[in-house]
Amino acid sequence: MHVQKSFAAAETQRSGTLYLVGTPIGNLEDMTFRAVRTLKEVSLIAAEDTRQTRKLLTHFDISTRLVSYHEHNKERSGSGLLSLLEEGNSIALVSDAGMPAISDPGSDLVRDAVLRGIAVVPVPGANAALSALVISGLPTERFTFAGFPPRERKELLQWLASLEQLEGTLIVYESPHRIVKTLGAMLEQWGERNIAMIRELTKRHEEAVRGGISDCLTWLEQHPPLGEYCLVIGERSEEQKNEAIGPPWWEKLSLEEHVLHYEAEAGDRKEAVKRAAQDRGLPKREVYNEVMKKKAD
Repeated sequence: MHVQKSFAAAETQRSGTLYLVGTPIGNLEDMTFRAVRTLKEVSLIAAEDTRQTRKLLTHFDISTRLVSYHEHNKERSGSGLLSLLEEGNSIALVSDAGMPAISDPGSDLVRDAVLRGIAVVPVPGANAALSALVISGLPTERFTFAGFPPRERKELLQWLASLEQLEGTLIVYESPHRIVKTLGAMLEQWGERNIAMIRELTKRHEEAVRGGISDCLTWLEQHPPLGEYCLVIGERSEEQKNEAIGPPWWEKLSLEEHVLHYEAEAGDRKEAVKRAAQDRGLPKREVYNEVMKKKAD
């Protein structure tokens, strides 16, 4: 067990402090006075993209030494940063935008610092997920941040299925190249939901499109996606919740019709048999044999 007294760290421990510093998500005025002061005072700044962070440091006249820490060098760089912290140096960790350690490798550095008894102190700043949530118009009392959806269709549908009955509002990030595919999968898996599709937060072209999933898909047909999106998604309607409690959708289908439904959806017979078997709690071989027997008849 380790108890951290953040603002007594300098007097009570020999190691330095790891500061998690929030940076702008768009507008440079997102930067706080405390963040600027911290970046000026630490021994070192570890950045996800040094070129991007250099622009920020130049704007605020910060000359602190800058090093790289990202997904591809986190093991080698992280080890060096931890050694420097144990020697008494204080380090600020920053991401390209927003709070570090959220959907980036900074969480690994924080975990290892905590395990070594190094103080970890947040210097809060802008955050895209929370900024999108509070302007979405959707409930904020209970919410889940789920990061980026999987890229492959099979994994995406499984991921969506695992979130389908989630209580509260859901927040995810998505790239402009994948947003149409992801929204289409959501509509297919969940049916209609109220969502807010938000981009360019705190920038000049900040935009929030609110409506159903199908409304947003129509909007994107007429306005090609630009920039990274934050999707804020409402939970199931009462009608959808009541439907979920009732009999399964496939109950009136024959086994063959059940498989054909999935085959038309997935385009693959083996996958269709697997999903139908899972729905009915049957062995895949039994489902396959039954369907093939019907075909032969």
